[in-house]
Amino acid sequence: MLFNYLKFAFRTFGRTPSISFIHVSGLALGICCVLMIFSVVNYHLSFDNFHRDTDRIYRFVTEQHRDLVSHTSGVPPAFGRAFREDYTYGEKVARICNLTDQLVTLEEDGDEKKFKEHVTFVEPEFFDIFNFPLLYGEREGILNEPNTALISERIARKYFGDESPLDKTFRFNSQIEFRVTGVLKNIPDNTDLRQEICLSYASIKQYNEWYAAEDAWGGITSDIQSFVKLHPGVSPAEVENVLPAYVKKYRAESKNVHHYRLQPLRDMHFDIRYDARMPKAALVIVSLIGFLLIFTACLNFINLATAQALNRSREVGVRKTLGSAKAQLFWQFTIETALIVVLATIVGFAVAYSIIPYMNEWFGMRVALNFFSGLRLPLFTFGVMVSVTFLSAFYPGLILSSFKPIYALKGKLSNQNTGSFNLRRALITTQFVISQVLVIGLIVFFYQIKFIRETDQGFNQEGVVLIPVGSRDEKMNTIKDQFARILQVENISLCFAAPASGNRWGTMLRYDNRVETETFAVSFRGGDENYLSTFEVDLIAGRNLTPSDTVREFLVNETMVKSLGLSSPGDILGKPLSFMDGEWKGPVVGVVRDFHDQSFRSAISPVFISTSQEHYQSYAVKINMRDARTTLAALEKIWSDMYPEKMYEYAFVDEEIASFYRAEETMLKLVQTFSFIALFIGCMGLYGLVSFMSVQKTKEIGIRKVLGGSIPQILWIFGKEFTRLVLISFLFAAPVGWWLMSRWLEMYEYQVDMTIWIFVLELALIFIIVMLTVGYESLKSALMNPVNSLRAE
Repeated sequence: MLFNYLKFAFRTFGRTPSISFIHVSGLALGICCVLMIFSVVNYHLSFDNFHRDTDRIYRFVTEQHRDLVSHTSGVPPAFGRAFREDYTYGEKVARICNLTDQLVTLEEDGDEKKFKEHVTFVEPEFFDIFNFPLLYGEREGILNEPNTALISERIARKYFGDESPLDKTFRFNSQIEFRVTGVLKNIPDNTDLRQEICLSYASIKQYNEWYAAEDAWGGITSDIQSFVKLHPGVSPAEVENVLPAYVKKYRAESKNVHHYRLQPLRDMHFDIRYDARMPKAALVIVSLIGFLLIFTACLNFINLATAQALNRSREVGVRKTLGSAKAQLFWQFTIETALIVVLATIVGFAVAYSIIPYMNEWFGMRVALNFFSGLRLPLFTFGVMVSVTFLSAFYPGLILSSFKPIYALKGKLSNQNTGSFNLRRALITTQFVISQVLVIGLIVFFYQIKFIRETDQGFNQEGVVLIPVGSRDEKMNTIKDQFARILQVENISLCFAAPASGNRWGTMLRYDNRVETETFAVSFRGGDENYLSTFEVDLIAGRNLTPSDTVREFLVNETMVKSLGLSSPGDILGKPLSFMDGEWKGPVVGVVRDFHDQSFRSAISPVFISTSQEHYQSYAVKINMRDARTTLAALEKIWSDMYPEKMYEYAFVDEEIASFYRAEETMLKLVQTFSFIALFIGCMGLYGLVSFMSVQKTKEIGIRKVLGGSIPQILWIFGKEFTRLVLISFLFAAPVGWWLMSRWLEMYEYQVDMTIWIFVLELALIFIIVMLTVGYESLKSALMNPVNSLRAE
C-alpha cells in the first residue's frame, strides 16, 4: 500500500512540475529560515548552561535609587569579601575584576611582543563555582599566590607556540609581572564569562589600591563583580533579606541608595538592565518571525493545493468507484505532502548549512548548524517536518477525499466542492497580514535608525580621533604640542571621554553650599580648554574654562540647570559646586547646550565639565579627512616614538557611537532578510494562484473580449480581487504593526514618530509587489486570442 502511495505521488509530481516546484521552494525557504532561527535561539539559550548546579549560581548586582533608578552589574569592591566572611549562605563566593583592552607584553629572544587583551583578576573560588577545566597545572592552590596567572589554551598557543607555557612570564600594563601556573581548556563560545587571562586577585592592589581596599563601599564600578554559589535549599529571597544591612552599615548617609540583588546565572545573557548582549524580547521576536514564515509557507501550500483540487477530481472519482475508502485517499495525499516536505527539508537544510557562515559574519555571531552534535536539532527538525506535513496536508486531503464520485467523473465539481473560495481568500489575506506586519516593522526599524544617525547629537563627531594617553606626566603635553603641529590636525583636546561615551563616571552634587547633596546623579566629562572647540559644543551662557591642570571651575549643561530648578542658564553662573565629597570645588563659569551623552535609549543626563589632568584618558584629535591615512600615520609615529614600550591604538568617535546601536543594526538586518523571504514566499503563492485563476477564467476572458472587453477591463478581473484582499489585510496588519512597533519604540527616550505616512508607504510597497507578481500572468491572459481561449474550452 505504501509503495503504491509513493508511486502515485511521484506520478503526480511529474504531471505538475511547476506547482511541485512552487510547493518545494516555498516550504524549503520557510524550513531554511526556521532552522537558522532555531540555531540562533538555541545558541543564545545555551549560554553558561554547561556549569554544574547552574540553578544555585548567582551574580550580585546593584540597583541605585536616586531621583531615578539605575542598574549596574557591579558591586562595591569590598562587598564580596564581606559577604563571604559575614554569612554562610554561600557555598563559594568569588570576586572578579574585568578589564578590557589591556596591554600584555612578553619577552622573546630579546624582542618584546605586545598584545591588547581582555584581562581578569580572579579569586580562586571562581573555579569552584564555574566549570572551566584546567588543562595543565596543579588544581590545588590555584591563583592563591600573588603574581600568578592562568591562561587559556588559545592564549598559550598565541603567546608561546608549541612550548610549554608553565612558569613562563608576561607583564601586565607594562608594570606587573605574572607567572603562568596553569592552562585552561579553551573557553566555550556560549559563555559571557570569557576570562582567557586570569590574574590572581591577591595582586589587584598593584593595579588599583581602591579595588583592594577593605572599606571600599563609597563607589561602584561594573569592573568589579561578585558571584555566589548558594548552599542547596537556600533561596535568593533569603539572601536578599540580609543585604540591606550593608547599606545601613556602610552607606547610611548616602543619597545614592544601593539595593543589592541576586541575578540568576541563566539571566545574565538576557537582562539588558545589566548590559546583557541579547535581550529575551529579541529572541521572542525572532522566534515569532520564524513561526510566521513557516506558517506562511504552509498557507501557501494549502491555498495552491485546494485551488488545484479540480484538476484531480476525475482521478479521485475513478479511485472511489474502484473501492478506495475516504481514509485511503486522505493518506495518499498526506504521503504526497510528506514527500514534498522531506524534499523541502533536505533542500532547506542544505541551504541553511551553506549560508550559516555568511550569516555569522553578517550578524557577528558564532552559530553552528551541526545535525549530529546533539539531539536538539534532529528532534526539532523532525517536529517541524511532522507539523508542516499535517498542517499542510490536513485540509486539502480532507477536501480531495470528500469528492462525490458521480460529480467528479462528470466533471461537475465547482469551487464550492473544492474548498470555499472564501477560505482561499482568508488564507491569502492571512499571508498578506503577516507580510504587511513585517514590512511595517521593517519601515519603523529603518526610520528609527535613520533618525538616530541623522539627529543632531549636540556635538561634532566627524573626523575626531581618540588616542589613549600614554602617561600623565610632562610627556602628555609634549605629545599634544607635537600633534598640533601636524598640518591636517585642526584641533586637539585632552579629555576624559568624548561627549557621548560608554565610559561613564557618575557622582553626586552639592549645589550653592547647601547642606544636603542633590537627589540626582551627574556625569563627569573632563576636558581642557579646547574641549568645546574640538567637539563643537555650543556655549550658551558665561565663558569657557581657563587652562589648568586641576579642578578649579565648571561648565554645566542645560539639563543640569533644569534639574536644579533654575529658570535660566544665567542663574547658575558664579554659583559654587562641590563634587566627590568636597574634593572638587569651584564656581560655574559657563553653560553649554545639551548634547546626547548616552545612546538614544536614555535621557540626556546632567553633565559637568572640568579640567583635571590626572583623569585625562584620551587625546581627542580633530583631523581633516581628505588625507586621513597620512595624518593617522603621523599621529602614530609621534605617539610610538614617545612610548615605544606601549601599543598604539586609536578609534574614531563616530564609530564608537555607532557601537551603541549594534543590536538595532542586527535586528534591522534580521527583519530585512525575513521580510524579503516572507514576501517572496507569498509572491510564489500569488503567482501560482493567478496562474490557476487564468486557466479557470479562460472561457470567461474569451467571451468578454469577443463582446468588446478591453485589456484594462480584463486585467481588472484579476486586479480587483487582489486589491480587495490587500486592503482587507491592511485593516488587520496596521493596528497589529502599530502596537508591536510602539512597544519596541518604548525602549528609546528619543524616537521617531509613527505617522500615517509609514502606513501609506507600506501599503504602496505591498501594492507594487502584488501588481508585479500577478501582472505578467494577468497580462498574458488578457492578450490571448479569444478564438484560442474559446477553443481551449
